[in-house]
Amino acid sequence: MYVVAGVSGQTGSVVAFSLLAAGKPVRVIVRSEDKGRAFKERGAEVAVLSLEDRDALAAALRGATGAYLLVPPPGPEVAGIIARGHRYIDGFAAALKQSPVDHVVLLSSVGAQHPDGTGPIAMLNYGERTLGALPGIRFTFLRAAYFLENLGGLLGAVQHAGILPALSNPTHAFPMVAAQDIGEAAAQALLHPPAQSQVIELAGPAEYSFTEVAAAFSQQLGKTINVAPVPPDGIVPALQQSGMGAEMAGLYREMMLAIDSGRVAFTGGAARHVRGKVPLSQFIAQLLGKP
Repeated sequence: MYVVAGVSGQTGSVVAFSLLAAGKPVRVIVRSEDKGRAFKERGAEVAVLSLEDRDALAAALRGATGAYLLVPPPGPEVAGIIARGHRYIDGFAAALKQSPVDHVVLLSSVGAQHPDGTGPIAMLNYGERTLGALPGIRFTFLRAAYFLENLGGLLGAVQHAGILPALSNPTHAFPMVAAQDIGEAAAQALLHPPAQSQVIELAGPAEYSFTEVAAAFSQQLGKTINVAPVPPDGIVPALQQSGMGAEMAGLYREMMLAIDSGRVAFTGGAARHVRGKVPLSQFIAQLLGKP
């Protein structure tokens, strides 16, 4: 039995459907019955609970040989974002102590090797250290690159103003990856568990700069999309204007500056480096609703 969290979001649904397509028994974790209906129709068990309820999570994990866990993204006005992430991780640890699982995939992030200076990624350093200390459980820490889905938040400016706000150096190419690739990599890790805990560094087929992203939008839209560099002091106001809360905007600014400085980067070494299949051009077409 495989237990999959986050199926209402961008990656967990891919994990669950991939495992079901492989003929594996799956139990999905959802907050309401209706969110689990599509998975139930495909033969999955449905466990209705909040990931913050460690006893309910332990019950859902009971009997599982593999699990996919992630810290759900906070709403725009959530306060205490890092502390919130720590509470989720502590809950995961408590649940796994009650119901040990042979192998757990945790959605982590590029840059999670650092305890600070990386914006919201810092909570995942805590996650890797806390969960990795649990005895008798193998972990795959799936350090995903910058989500291509983050570009969706810039779509209004692209379509209506013809500009792509660049929150980092416009010519700096760095790893990005689509949620589809993340879910598929997590499913493969569950289907082929490691002999011991591992780190997977997951990127897309190539690295991209915001200049290349603007060119991809230009090609798909048939008009020129110009890059509009956002200076560091303007990042927080720009994000708040787009609807992001002040605290998350500050953390996001720190993350983007850390990408430019090279602090948020893959480590190499003993980590497995995996590349996904979804290229930037395909993702942009999908984002714009093109077939």
